[in-house]
Amino acid sequence: MQLAIPLDTMTTVDKLKALEEIWNDLQRTPDDVPAPSWHADVLHAREDRVREGSSQFENWPVAKRRIREQTQ
Repeated sequence: MQLAIPLDTMTTVDKLKALEEIWNDLQRTPDDVPAPSWHADVLHAREDRVREGSSQFENWPVAKRRIREQTQ
């Protein structure tokens, strides 16, 4: 399928909103989204760092809000 998205006329905010809509839609069927083979290794390494206490998780809505506040 060929999509015609007016990227040249979209604002950055509009583009980010479009990306968020696409990700929200993809989340409905996560088993249909292929992951690269190295992805599991990266996730395991991150889990190890959390277990060791050198990293921590942040709630995604909270992280998005923090990122948006940093860019304003």
